[in-house]
Amino acid sequence: MQSKPFVVALEEHYLDADLATAFLGRQPDRQSEIEKRLLDVGALRLREMDEAGIDLQVLSHGAPAAQGLAPETAVRLARQTNDRLHAIVQANPQRFAAFAILPTPDPQAAADELDYAVSTLGFKGAMIHGLTHGVFIDDRRFWPIFERAEALDVPLYMHPSFPNPVVIDAYYKDYADQYPELIGPALGFTVETATQGVRLVLSGVFQKYPGLRIVMGHLGEGIPFLLWRINESLSRPGNAASLSFRDVFRKHFYLTTSGNFSDTALACAIAEMGADRILFSVDWPYIGNGLGTKWLSNAALTETDRAAIFGGNAKTLLKL
Repeated sequence: MQSKPFVVALEEHYLDADLATAFLGRQPDRQSEIEKRLLDVGALRLREMDEAGIDLQVLSHGAPAAQGLAPETAVRLARQTNDRLHAIVQANPQRFAAFAILPTPDPQAAADELDYAVSTLGFKGAMIHGLTHGVFIDDRRFWPIFERAEALDVPLYMHPSFPNPVVIDAYYKDYADQYPELIGPALGFTVETATQGVRLVLSGVFQKYPGLRIVMGHLGEGIPFLLWRINESLSRPGNAASLSFRDVFRKHFYLTTSGNFSDTALACAIAEMGADRILFSVDWPYIGNGLGTKWLSNAALTETDRAAIFGGNAKTLLKL
């Protein structure tokens, strides 16, 4: 019989009550099933990990973390929240690791916070949640963050957040009342995060920082399916001839399975990226742990690839 692989879940969220209050404008609701789980970093979370066979969660704060706050507040709460998360990991280091939150409204402070979180707290990288006050992360004001990530040899996880309100109004408002998730995981999150990824490739940041690595969830936000078409279109006359979008994306991006337990999407992602670029994630508590582990356990993979996706690739990327 095959031995059970070591299972690392890479996009698993929690809430710090003080930070959540800052962007929610209220205390998190401990009666809400989702928020109750987000606030739990103990018995409930561990029980649901055990029931699904998850050995380690890499904890990351829910969106938008500190990114929608005023710069001074973002810097203060990012440090406080990362210190508290460090204490959570230290209390149970066999079961938890961490991605830092970054105060991106102050990019230089965000780079310094990444350095502190990795060098002092032992975090495995950081998570960036969508836009910062309407500005895409490829803007050059944020490049100190990428420079520091390369120097520290840690990845940045590009996580969705809600689209720009102008986009919501133009693209989604007609159906948002009936289908509120359209703005989020049904389409809005995917479009927004895929756009972030495409813009990063076009920005030249990977030429400037060739060791930079980016993680994207949900099996690449649709980009693997579109990769040939994007690459061919951007290679036509009138575009920058020196750019091979496909080559850059495949070199610098890793994908996780978070919230996208689709056999066809997984096959496409592996075909484009290789199994060594795919990492297991659940997107807990928005998706149940068991749904993810059962799906990947039954997927049409070699046992070598299954073990790599379940945890081996994460061990390598995050130096676990």
